[in-house]
Amino acid sequence: MDAKWVLSDNSDSSQVEALANELRIPKALARILINRRIESFEEAKSFFRPNIARLHDPFLMKDMDVAVDRLIGAIERRDKVVIYGDYDVDGTTSISMLTLFFKRLGLPTRFYIPDRLKEGYGLSTQGIREIREWGADLILTTDCGITASEEAALANQLGMDVIISDHHEPADELPNALAILDPKRPECEYPFKELAGIGVAFKLIQGITTKLGLDEEHYQAYLDLACIGSAADIVPLVDENRILVHAGLQKINDSPSMWIRSLIRTAGLRPNGIGTGQIVFSIAPRINAVGRMGKASRAVHLLTTNSEKQANNIASILESENQIRRRIDEDTFQQASTIVDNEIDLTVNRFIVLSREGWHPGVIGIVASRVVEKYYRPTVLITHENGAGRGSVRSVPGFDVYKALKSCSNLMLGFGGHKYAAGLTIESKNIPAFNEQLNLYARENMAPDTLIPKIRVDSELELNEITPLFIKVLKLFAPFGPQNMRPVFMSRNLEIVGKPRVVGKNHLKFKVRQNGTVVDAMGFDLGDLLYRLLPGENNLDLVYGVEENEYMGLRSVQLRVKALR
Repeated sequence: MDAKWVLSDNSDSSQVEALANELRIPKALARILINRRIESFEEAKSFFRPNIARLHDPFLMKDMDVAVDRLIGAIERRDKVVIYGDYDVDGTTSISMLTLFFKRLGLPTRFYIPDRLKEGYGLSTQGIREIREWGADLILTTDCGITASEEAALANQLGMDVIISDHHEPADELPNALAILDPKRPECEYPFKELAGIGVAFKLIQGITTKLGLDEEHYQAYLDLACIGSAADIVPLVDENRILVHAGLQKINDSPSMWIRSLIRTAGLRPNGIGTGQIVFSIAPRINAVGRMGKASRAVHLLTTNSEKQANNIASILESENQIRRRIDEDTFQQASTIVDNEIDLTVNRFIVLSREGWHPGVIGIVASRVVEKYYRPTVLITHENGAGRGSVRSVPGFDVYKALKSCSNLMLGFGGHKYAAGLTIESKNIPAFNEQLNLYARENMAPDTLIPKIRVDSELELNEITPLFIKVLKLFAPFGPQNMRPVFMSRNLEIVGKPRVVGKNHLKFKVRQNGTVVDAMGFDLGDLLYRLLPGENNLDLVYGVEENEYMGLRSVQLRVKALR
């Protein structure tokens, strides 16, 4: 299905011209700023120059003072503290950051990551009991715990304090913990609600640093971890997330830690060329792989080691695990696609619910995302065994799967997550009723055009507007991610120059001309559309991003084509 092209331009032409003149930037880029609610010189300055000094006061977060005082007391008394975190990138980077921070302050800690296959996500009673056997006085969660009322009660009963640090949506009843740090809790007035789990943990160490009167370097030392955890968790890259990722990328590219160098080498990336794309598609999957396929503790050991030999060894293990994960991922995706094609009527089902015994729990989230991409339906993949199922849910833009799951809470053992991604546990016998109820909710609550894929176009552009100044300013829009995606442009009535061809694995390569300006274009995985490229006619419309390529010291502009007609 061809996507619908939607021009996202509600700007006033006089406002665009005024901002372009004030900033001395091209009008097309001023238009994008205004459409992203950056409407003044000061707002643009803050956007183009993210500054760590603009982070919010951590003590604006509810319970931050209580958490900080308890942890400073733990440092002074040398309490036994266990950091309990998730097995994904957000969780393992958070655990690593907190481990390094407390070690630097003279408080060795232990960490606990639940076994993905045996315990599932979040706090578990098994984990709580094991931690108590270690003699712990305090459990500090990170990237989990906001819905763990039963587990927090058990920890209290066993004589341990609990501090919850999380960023997920809270349940109607909060756990009985000493302190709960979560910007999304209703009574929290923290000005930014969209921090990743590592973002909340970062605010905690910023708060401890501030209370102890220590130099800011005590928390800024971990900006690389905060960057990777935030980018990998696909949180909106605005406000504090933009600051953390921007500053972290500078550190990763200018003075990379030992573990970063190891990951860059094993992933085959170019040093000094790391952006959010390289994190999301290359670095994060490797950190994630060990948690998906086995023990996530290996990722923490990599991120906290001071041995280059150990870092290289673990990075090699991560690479191997990632290759295995990719093979299982592909097999599962093919099985899921076969079920959709043969058993599901997409004219009736607005929500795809797939279940099968024996699917690997470590890949169902990735495969759910791929099913969404292929069929453009909210999707849940459930793997079940011995009457119990575990599922991962992914959505399409404009549909809140967390609310959808909440409408089916009577059929599940538990669930949690975000608007566009969630997890659940369910008894196998309830899956058919869950499928029916979920699709009923989708039919009643999904807007009619939600299931039509859309490409959001930021601005129309003439090819001669792509000047060196345009490229220079465009680079300042980075880092890119949700709510600050790489700008997308549209040009009309282009002429094909020369003979278009398919290169590599089904990629289109061609040149276009408009009013004398000729530019290279590349359409990845668009080789099937070669028939639409007719040389000699001025009738081609393109949707694309603008990139700058460098080859043998020479730089050139290339259009990265998203769609054509």
